[in-house]
Amino acid sequence: MIQQKKIYKRKNKIKDDKIGQKLLITEKPSVAMEFAKALKITTNRKNGYLESEKWIITWCVGHLVTMSYPEKYDEKLKFWRLDTLPFIPSDWKYEIIPQVENQFNIVKGLMQREDIEEIYNAGDSGREGEYIQRLVFMMAHPNPNAKMKRVWIDSQTEEEILRGIREDKRFI
Repeated sequence: MIQQKKIYKRKNKIKDDKIGQKLLITEKPSVAMEFAKALKITTNRKNGYLESEKWIITWCVGHLVTMSYPEKYDEKLKFWRLDTLPFIPSDWKYEIIPQVENQFNIVKGLMQREDIEEIYNAGDSGREGEYIQRLVFMMAHPNPNAKMKRVWIDSQTEEEILRGIREDKRFI
């Protein structure tokens, strides 16, 4: 029994020996709380994120970035007319959703911090979750020296969260 416990602890241990901070970005605050609980860290609640000695956990509150409307390309496209359809731009434009701009700026500021050594994309593992995170990463221009990682998990159990962090994937 004692030996099994040691194996379990070793198996679920997350390497935490780096000096710099690790940033973990979830899709919503409730998931951020689950990650903090699974990592067994004591955090200080800040405006839009949780911070401990080695971890910062923040969230996206759903979509933070959206595609721009056609009138952002050309004012003549503000009204739909058959003669302007289909509209397929050569370069897509995106913008921050005004209602969640404050949270986007918090996430962006954290992603750009120089003391961040690793950034974990812990958004939902479906298409939409991946899309949300990729748009945020594209618009936020994270610290180029930070290693980008992806956490793929099937559930939010402690064991699955720890496995997802331990077996992180390269995020490109």
